[in-house]
Amino acid sequence: MSEPTKTKNLDQNGSPELPWSRARDLLATQTPKEDLTFFVGTVRPDGRPHSAGVGAIWVDETLYFVSGPGTVRARNLAANPACSVSVRLKGLDLTVEGEAEPVADPATLERVAAAYREGGWPAQVTEGGFDAPFMAPSAGPAPWFLYRLVPTRAIGVACAEPYGASRWDFTR
Repeated sequence: MSEPTKTKNLDQNGSPELPWSRARDLLATQTPKEDLTFFVGTVRPDGRPHSAGVGAIWVDETLYFVSGPGTVRARNLAANPACSVSVRLKGLDLTVEGEAEPVADPATLERVAAAYREGGWPAQVTEGGFDAPFMAPSAGPAPWFLYRLVPTRAIGVACAEPYGASRWDFTR
């Protein structure tokens, strides 16, 4: 994920703007080691929202997540790649908005699979995605596909000192 091109302080209580490095560093140190729950929000073809928990991970300055090909999330992303990913990090609630890009590059799949294995999910690269002895019951059968989130905007609200709230804008 590149550095933001613009930052806006959203705090209405006088706290300074939060640096993007705070969010980035928390993602780097907490995934895959911490037990974090990420949620991906997508848009159904009729415009209704859809949100679901997902296995996400930060690797090489990029946020990745997986999805079974038959899930509502995967079908929504195939029609409209716009999405958001939200997580509560230690001291910071973070939502990143952007577009999901499918990842099929074997080298990237292998690097991300290695990071998932480090965190306890024994992912192996197969058929352009991942296979493992277990996955979320709602994911359907393997292979599970990998997506890269290309950010356009992120919002962070600090729930620990130093407090604050900021929006970071990214350009592609």
